[in-house]
Amino acid sequence: MTTMRQVARGLLSTSTRSPLLLTRPLVRPISCTHGLLQAPAAAVPSSSPESATSKAERTLRRFWKKVDVAYHSTPQSTSHLRVRLDGRPLKTPSGSVLEIPADRPLLAAVIAKEWAEQERILRPHSLPLTSLAARAIDGLSREKDRIGVVQELARYLDTDTICFHEDHPPVLVQLQKERWDPIIAWADKRFKLEKRTKVFEGLLDIEQDSHVVATLSRHILTAFDAWDLAAFERAVRSTKSFLVALRLVQAIQEREAAFGVEEASLAAEVEVESQTQRWGQVEDTHDVDHADARKLLGSVAIAVQRETDGDRLARQIFAHT
Repeated sequence: MTTMRQVARGLLSTSTRSPLLLTRPLVRPISCTHGLLQAPAAAVPSSSPESATSKAERTLRRFWKKVDVAYHSTPQSTSHLRVRLDGRPLKTPSGSVLEIPADRPLLAAVIAKEWAEQERILRPHSLPLTSLAARAIDGLSREKDRIGVVQELARYLDTDTICFHEDHPPVLVQLQKERWDPIIAWADKRFKLEKRTKVFEGLLDIEQDSHVVATLSRHILTAFDAWDLAAFERAVRSTKSFLVALRLVQAIQEREAAFGVEEASLAAEVEVESQTQRWGQVEDTHDVDHADARKLLGSVAIAVQRETDGDRLARQIFAHT
């Protein structure tokens, strides 16, 4: 508990560098996948020839001075955390207050850090966890939406990167054996699949077994809440692998030390690594992709992490509203 408190407080210790605009809601794209995020409202003098909102949207400038996280609870709802800019909570594109479950204090702290580290010019691409949170709230809160997303992601099983094995060159064969085979074996054992996950060695008959698809999809629908699913969706799309994403999310949920962001990244990079070992690395391409993959999967790990005693911990760390 002490460690978690220190982490959260440390993440929130970033100070503002300069006085900036106070404005009404700022709505900007966070990512192509997850849409927009709306920043909190503030009063704007009516005499202003150009509203602060319009100016902020036009210039993409920071307008807040202080970022913090507040613990919020009412008798009618479960406790949650709100990231605030100058005391006003962030909102999602739909207008909902961005409320994070109290058992995910690390997620709230890192979202606050994302906003605290914005400089005069906003960098929407540097808000990956804000984007993920908005996705969970606006896009995955309804069961109907979650079912649709799981069905869409399940299609990746037919073209899952780690299910397509080559018999040459030797370096690729070895990497497949070291990084892919254990994940496939884990899935078969962990979910007691009556029929093993198919591994394809060609481009014909590449449909994954329906039993495998149904079993894994059912698990995700029953075991993942909106936040887990938003993280899982990002992991699937970034690794191009349903199985690598599932392995990562389950490892984080179950606090398994043997598999994490690095192992998931290495599994997703098998083909690229095989090529670079043969032909060399392309500067400003392979190294950038390497860093981006770990950034995205790191955001997944943070979003999934929950604290067993998170509510009590959040009440101790954060201000109350």
